[in-house]
Amino acid sequence: MTGGEAPGGDGAYTERAARLSGAVLWTRTLDPARGPAGPVLPDGCIDLLWLADGPGELRVAGPDTRAHRPAPAAVTRYAGVRFAPGTAPAWLGVPAHELRDRAVALDELWPSARVRRLTERIGAAADPAAALEAVARRLVTAAAPPDPVLAGIVTALGSGASVARTARLTGLGPRHLHRRSLAAFGYGPKTLARVLRLQRALALARAGVPFAETAVRAGYTDQAHLSRDVKELTGLTLSRLV
Repeated sequence: MTGGEAPGGDGAYTERAARLSGAVLWTRTLDPARGPAGPVLPDGCIDLLWLADGPGELRVAGPDTRAHRPAPAAVTRYAGVRFAPGTAPAWLGVPAHELRDRAVALDELWPSARVRRLTERIGAAADPAAALEAVARRLVTAAAPPDPVLAGIVTALGSGASVARTARLTGLGPRHLHRRSLAAFGYGPKTLARVLRLQRALALARAGVPFAETAVRAGYTDQAHLSRDVKELTGLTLSRLV
């Protein structure tokens, strides 16, 4: 799972800042009796997931281009570490575009023996979410740090800069920017800009900013443009999401 949570059949969803720069630790419990789970919205992030049902399983959820819903009643208890956009490929050792719109078992990416040890450690912990966070911290500490240029791309696009201006600000040519974006974020800079703009709009609207003002401040042409883009990316109206 990645991204913000939309209304649905959730028993509980909580999150807090993780003890990793820019990361979030979250837990989610699904209650099938309350109806289908709400969609997970695109946000440009990669998550390390702990599926607590049964023997437990570690998965990686890649960056989404559209909202998606968890499979009905497949798993009811999750914990996850959501990494800031562009940071996870450095410790995963996998380009982000290979994970786009996918959730894969961690042992498809890493040696099964290593994943089995991590799975057993988290499953035996009194607080699996905290144990997952500790595992993530060790993985990040052992990996090479993300290229600071990637943070510059997120900052520029996240503030509403055009792709051309972002290329100039980061010192990357357009083609180089596109290649770097695919590897780090899972999609090109235009798609990343669109996803980050969606997140800006949701933050403003949820803070009570009128939709017309939200559209202007988030970088849309007008409120109709905002409504179309939100519906296309999430399958829901902005008012429903808020």
